[in-house]
Amino acid sequence: MTSSSEVRRVGPRTGGGRGGGQGPTADSPVISADALEAFAAGIGSSLGGSMGAARAIVAGRDGVRFTVWAPNAVTVDVIGPFNRWSGTPLEARGDTGLWEGFVAGVERGDEYRYRIVDGAGEVHDKADPFGRWWAVPPDTSTRAWWDDYEWGDEAWMEGRVDNDLHRRPVTIYEVHLGSWRHPGGSAPTYRSIAQPLVDHVHSIGFSHVELLPVMEHPYGGSWGYQSLGFFAPTSRFGTPEDFKYLVDQLHQAGIGVILDWVPSHFAVDDHGLARFDGSALFEDPDPRRGFHPDWGTYIFDYSRPQVRSYLLSSARWWLEEFHADGLRVDAVASMLYLDYSRKDGEWVPNEYGGNENLEAIAFLRALNEMVYGNVPGAHTWAEESTAWPGVSSPTYVGGLGFGFKWDMGWMHDTLSYLARDPVHRTHHHNEITFRGVYAFSENYTLPLSHDEVVHEKGSLLGKMPGDDWQQFANLRLLLANQFAQPGKKLLFMGGELGQRREWDHDGELDWGLLDAPAHRGVLTLVSALAELYRTHPALHEWDHDPAGFSWVNGGDWEHSTLSFFRTSPAGDRVLAVFNFTPVPRPEFPLPEGEWQVALNTDDLRFGGSGMEAAVVEGAVTLPPLAAMLLVNG
Repeated sequence: MTSSSEVRRVGPRTGGGRGGGQGPTADSPVISADALEAFAAGIGSSLGGSMGAARAIVAGRDGVRFTVWAPNAVTVDVIGPFNRWSGTPLEARGDTGLWEGFVAGVERGDEYRYRIVDGAGEVHDKADPFGRWWAVPPDTSTRAWWDDYEWGDEAWMEGRVDNDLHRRPVTIYEVHLGSWRHPGGSAPTYRSIAQPLVDHVHSIGFSHVELLPVMEHPYGGSWGYQSLGFFAPTSRFGTPEDFKYLVDQLHQAGIGVILDWVPSHFAVDDHGLARFDGSALFEDPDPRRGFHPDWGTYIFDYSRPQVRSYLLSSARWWLEEFHADGLRVDAVASMLYLDYSRKDGEWVPNEYGGNENLEAIAFLRALNEMVYGNVPGAHTWAEESTAWPGVSSPTYVGGLGFGFKWDMGWMHDTLSYLARDPVHRTHHHNEITFRGVYAFSENYTLPLSHDEVVHEKGSLLGKMPGDDWQQFANLRLLLANQFAQPGKKLLFMGGELGQRREWDHDGELDWGLLDAPAHRGVLTLVSALAELYRTHPALHEWDHDPAGFSWVNGGDWEHSTLSFFRTSPAGDRVLAVFNFTPVPRPEFPLPEGEWQVALNTDDLRFGGSGMEAAVVEGAVTLPPLAAMLLVNG
């Protein structure tokens, strides 16, 4: 991949960022010839600090040099308050497709748009694809932005380089910033939410926060998954500098930050990437490949080198400029398959007659090579819902190169099993054991994500059968199963509260539930599970190695019980035992050894019945609808 030297930056690196804290330099082209070559070849990944609006000094005047890619334009002007919205012409840079121009007097925060006239004479007023800050929606302008943010997370950034997450406990708290909490009854900002979020994540003992897409998006109801500003944190919660503050505070508190990132599609709004210069520039021109029927969005044209460079540069921008520790790539399956969500006749086979999107596959491999080759300590996650082989295998063995993959199968099977009345579970035991067949085929993360608590699916608690007590007991079983299974953990906000209602992106979590003992018990359980997972190497060091898991009894379908070992490289073991029925199991035999109960989900402090569960003569009483984690005595 190209190195960071491919771009001649405007000013020195400041505050640990790559371009946002730049000072102006005099009379030099923003983008070097090497960078242009990389851009045109589809391997450019360092364009975030130079394309768009870059602060500069020309002929002694302070201002901004604008650079935009619009190869099919006849003319391009930049318009804004600095020229009374009348337009300043940009000049074409040879046959590169780039248009450049310097405008003096542009101040930080000034709104601007590109006015593009195409070959048919049509006028398109567009936001900047490389814009670093946008106006608050529904305003469609971009804003000139630079800052001198001074980071305080040096220790974190240095420490993450040698932090092998595959052998460490990774617990991810998935958050939608707009609906997590409204401090003081007001809409959250990046700064107002920082300390409350740090405090809460510490209280449950999680290692990472994952943010639903913060990239600028026109429609809040998309939760950020229909992005347009691939270089700009949404202005709904403040400035890019404010977002850096949030990341900085999390890092200084020892909490990693993962960002949802969506290179699979983009919003169709006229002011965005759609038909940017009057032609299908960013999207594939064939609607059978370029339009997503489910989401009503455009699909990127991964065959176009400049589009690949655009997306690679976006990924690197978030990791380096904003110090993100990882990217979770959304909707990977929709990128891999040409016939994804399409009927016969609605898709075009690849050159070999198959349904694989060869260009998207090549892009994903390039993305992961860029991340792992250029950003020390950063990782990638794939939300991939099929059995595509090698998603988290290295590219040199033919894999896609992701660090981790979401285990959607575990999520669906486990929720399906637990949603059944316990009397029927005996006939569906395979749902809770099937994961053993494939658990180590990928580097899995076990997600209980936002997708499971929206669109009338109800909350996690609401999915559970039985009366109120049984619902909570089943929820505790679900959480214990997640933490006992091999794989990293992800929990969407509200799951730790036992939220009763479905997630509402316009409101905030029902924090008042914690006044009720049953809900407080769920929070206490999540914290206890995270602590056990963190402090017992058997529960995390071999999360991705079959040597770390073995069945004790996976076939007790008649009684709906389950038991297995988790093992560490040093030979330490944790025994996990589950009773999926409301019937106590007295004198449940344990494997040979001295065992002590480390966690019992039926404990009173978790909202359980408090049934006596001591180990006596190699056996234990399994409480109803309960899980136990036992350690060597």
